[in-house]
Amino acid sequence: MIDNIKIVYHQGKQFIPNPTTVEVPGVFRGRPLISREKVNETELLDLCPTDAITDNPISIDLGKCTFCGECARYFPEKISFTKDYKLSSNERNRLIIKEGEVNPIEVNPDTVRKEIHRVFGKSLKLRQISAGGDNSCEWELGASNNVQFDMSRYGIDFVASPRHADGIVITGPITKNMAEAVQICYDATPDPKIIVLVGTDAISGGIFAESTAIDRSFLEKYPVDLYIPGNPAHPLSIINGLLDLTRKH
Repeated sequence: MIDNIKIVYHQGKQFIPNPTTVEVPGVFRGRPLISREKVNETELLDLCPTDAITDNPISIDLGKCTFCGECARYFPEKISFTKDYKLSSNERNRLIIKEGEVNPIEVNPDTVRKEIHRVFGKSLKLRQISAGGDNSCEWELGASNNVQFDMSRYGIDFVASPRHADGIVITGPITKNMAEAVQICYDATPDPKIIVLVGTDAISGGIFAESTAIDRSFLEKYPVDLYIPGNPAHPLSIINGLLDLTRKH
């Protein structure tokens, strides 16, 4: 009974009527807020294992952030994490949160390719590629289509073959032994197609960014249509990001 109560506390009711407006129950780190409080900036920067925190002004790059929460733990007067799960954008620089900013992270409708709304506005089929991932983002992508989150209600599904897909979803930092597979999968996907990066590792390399075992040259060839931060990304972040990219508001 106690274990069941703990599950209800952390997860709330299992079915989510509307994943675009629901509040995340329990423990969750979403979009951070950075105050203008003065702190020891050297100590703050040294805390971050992925150099996601920079100065002048103090900023957090969610594309690099592991959401470990150490910065908020040691400098609670400077950094706090909200429960805002709408973290996705089609522009990489929008993932950088600066001190004093309170605006939400959004997809810029002016820079979304026109064919995305026209072709994928009501139906989107995606091929997921685990390019050296640790299976955390892969699990969350699977969870986004379970009976609780039910992403399929919006016509968004994962398919087994890239030939049946409208785009690819990459998780993991893209290891050398997966670089060719990513390219083959992309080439097999018919045009027009999109590229979505899910999770810190996919967006920046994460803790593996300086490793000689990764090959991210694929991302230098093609524009990325959507960045979904998280370590791992939450199903609500995934669903809302894809909806914001493909639907006109």
